[in-house]
Amino acid sequence: MRSIKNFFLNIFYRMRRSMRRYPVRWAGGTAAVILLIYFAFLAAPFQFPTGAYVNIPSGSTLAEAADILKTRGIIRSEWMFQGLVRTAGTQHHVIAGEYFFPDKENVWSVARRLGAGDFEVEPARVRVLEGATVEDIGAQLQKSIPGFDLAAFMREARGKEGYLFPDTYFFMPGQDAHAILGAFANNFATHIASIQKQLDAFGKPLSDVVVMASLLEREAPETYDRRVIAGILWKRIKLGMPLQVDAVFPYIIGKNSYTLTKTDLKTDSPYNTYTNKGLPPGPIANPSLDAILAAVTPIETSYLYYLSDSSGNMYYSATYSQHLAAKQKYLR
Repeated sequence: MRSIKNFFLNIFYRMRRSMRRYPVRWAGGTAAVILLIYFAFLAAPFQFPTGAYVNIPSGSTLAEAADILKTRGIIRSEWMFQGLVRTAGTQHHVIAGEYFFPDKENVWSVARRLGAGDFEVEPARVRVLEGATVEDIGAQLQKSIPGFDLAAFMREARGKEGYLFPDTYFFMPGQDAHAILGAFANNFATHIASIQKQLDAFGKPLSDVVVMASLLEREAPETYDRRVIAGILWKRIKLGMPLQVDAVFPYIIGKNSYTLTKTDLKTDSPYNTYTNKGLPPGPIANPSLDAILAAVTPIETSYLYYLSDSSGNMYYSATYSQHLAAKQKYLR
């Protein structure tokens, strides 16, 4: 009670000083005094940025939060804001986070919201498609999330290609890159746990499986074809043959199978599966659970070659001569 009393006494003394600057008759001037107090300390500033997001960083003191709000034009008086937060029972701090101000608000409303953590923000829905790259995901997040820091995301996502699990996510405006990547990592771990028995039975490192799955994700849309192709590619690795997977070239040089030239196939890159044997050094995309499962449940066949026509139909061959004939027939 004493703190509340002192707060309002402080308001009175400040009001009296303000009235000396703006003389008002006490007799019959009550309404004018009230309006003076309201517009001097309580009302929303004329330049209030409606529709703005304001971030209060974690660890901010009450004074620091007040300074941010004053700088952004949300409040007129820092001391009034701090006093109202204290009298609301939140002591000397506000709840950090991203706050949305759709309309003008007076200082009491602002103090109440920051003291209670009333962000008035709806999470952004982000659908990450199967086969999206880290760069694709960063661009999508930037488009969907107000206040998203793309540069910070790309720095932290370095080395995480293949492990940003495709799914629907909900992120708050201004949510930092670390928290966003944490959501991806947790989701990836949850889905991997659901197929852990198949992974253990297959016996190859998860890193190899994810690389293979990223190739399968880009090579074929259907589960059966992915499993047949997985059988072919694992067999090629065992035989010491280059994988010769065209799906790496959009990742390397931005060209698909139908625009590649013979010169493109000689591109100097560790991801080039024509000039290098074995798996690429890392995933070329973020694969779905279906592609990951296909990678560890390959279908064994006599095939060593495959191709896809412009309609997405797959054709398999056991010998190179059969493969050449299929190319002549289906890719002309």
